[in-house]
Formats: sequence, C-alpha cells, structure tokens
Amino acid sequence: MKTQLELKREVAEAALRFVRPGGVLGVGTGSTVDLFIDALAASKLGVKQAVSSSERSTAKLRAIGIEVIDLVAVDDLPVYVDGADEIDGGFCMIKGGGGALTREKILAAVAKSFVCIADASKRVEVLGRFPLPVEVIPMGRSYVARELAKMGGKPHWRQGVVTDNGNVILDVHGLTIADPVATEARINQIVGVVTNGLFAARGADVLLLGAADGVRELRR
Repeated sequence: MKTQLELKREVAEAALRFVRPGGVLGVGTGSTVDLFIDALAASKLGVKQAVSSSERSTAKLRAIGIEVIDLVAVDDLPVYVDGADEIDGGFCMIKGGGGALTREKILAAVAKSFVCIADASKRVEVLGRFPLPVEVIPMGRSYVARELAKMGGKPHWRQGVVTDNGNVILDVHGLTIADPVATEARINQIVGVVTNGLFAARGADVLLLGAADGVRELRR
C-alpha cells in the first residue's frame, strides 16, 4: 500500500513531462508542489525562469537556481503546475489551503495549460467537504462572514494567517457546491472579497492523479 507521500511524489515527477525547457514555468503552492520543485531540481531540464504563486514556492525555486520573475514581465505562460485540495469530475477545484489562492488564480488565468497534480484522496463527486477558503480585505471580514452565512456556510476566520497580499482568510465549512461556477461568481460579488478558492470558471486542463495502480492522466 503506497503512502500519501509516495503518491504525491509520483504525480510530482509525472508532471515533469509537461515542462517546456526554455519557457517560463508557472509554479503553484503546497506540499505536492514542493515535491514537484524537488523533482525539477533533480531533473536537469534546464528551466531558467518561473513565476510563482507564493513566497514559499519562490524561496524553493530560487534555492535550486531558478530565477523567479514577476508575472507583469511575462507575455506567454505555456504551463502552470499546481495542486488542489479537492477536484471534481469536471476538473473544478477547491484550492487555497495554503493561503495562496489569489495569486494561484491569477497564474491559472494567464496559463495556456493548467496541470493539476493530486493524490487520489483529492478526487470528489461534489465539492465542499474541504472548507472553502475566501480571501478578504481585513476591514470587511465580519461583513463577508455574515454574507457567507446567508449562503448556508459556516465561515471561520483563519486566525494568525495573513496572505502574501496582506489580507485575511475565511474558511467556509458546510457548503455543498453543486454548481461550482455559479457559487464562485456569487461569492466573488460580495464586497470585500478578493477572490475565493473555487477554481471553476477556469479549472484544470490536465489532472495527474496519484493512485495505488500508478499515475492516471485525465484531460478535461
């Protein structure tokens, strides 16, 4: 029986075949992405530049000799590799457990191809078991929490956490997300919300799913 760490390492290594040497690489955030960066270091693929969704990933990329550049300087982002906290059959995701959801969403929007790397435990029929992160302007935290409660959720302030953008996160428990696209849009309309962790309007293009029988490649 493979451990979760082994499954994550296998999908991280499988993602290397989507990396285009010579191009700028988009890199996300999280434990599986950490393993992807480790695999990138060992691969000798010759990636020179990357854009990163978090200070955490930026530090790891720089440590292996990859220059991290600002997205504003990038005209073309062929591939973005990132994980997910949950992903459904339509390749809609919940992301943001690591707190980097806004920058992750920006990179996903720019990338031509979004490759999601995840172990089989992240695949679900209906999104919502994992609490939905919502990044909020600090002064709007109480108001946004009340509005989220009206939607049937139970928002909890992730205390002690400040995003790389200087904002706070509300984790919304108890939502059953039958229509991810509509829910994503509705939450984003709440004044004070920067964005939420539903990646539905722009979901993944490729899913590399780590399972007991090996890595499965699924395409939308």
